Amino acid sequence: MNRENDQLQALGRKTEYKMTYAPEVLETFENRHKDNDYWVQFNCPEFTSLCPITGQPDFAEIKIAYLPGERMVESKSLKLYLFSFRNHGDFHEDCVNTIMKDLVRLMDPKYIEVIGIFTPRGGISIYPYANYGRPGTKYAALAEQRMMSRQMV
Repeated sequence: MNRENDQLQALGRKTEYKMTYAPEVLETFENRHKDNDYWVQFNCPEFTSLCPITGQPDFAEIKIAYLPGERMVESKSLKLYLFSFRNHGDFHEDCVNTIMKDLVRLMDPKYIEVIGIFTPRGGISIYPYANYGRPGTKYAALAEQRMMSRQMV
């Protein structure tokens, strides 16, 4: 087993679900292909959070895609992190931006985008999208280009 894997707390251990927003559960590992540009995509079709006003549950599919830098997010820790929103009250747009910012802080990716495809509430669906490209690099230009050409889901 790789010595780095010994540092991972969630993978291969009994799953403990946090009942409140818990960015501290996120873990990373070394990107063994840091010289390559490649996409890593995650899809969480069962994301839930709470409306901060009514306390009613909101349901969404969260899609995360990124070009890794030096570090990558470990998938079980990401699952536990996303689950921690279950009892967290935030607007849809805040959830998507919080997820993106937490992942940027965690792993400093070259590029990342997060979309929330929230189920209708009161007859209206909300699909917030946020992205980030490392400043001063071609990835910042990628972020701007993808933001400006963003298509409806």
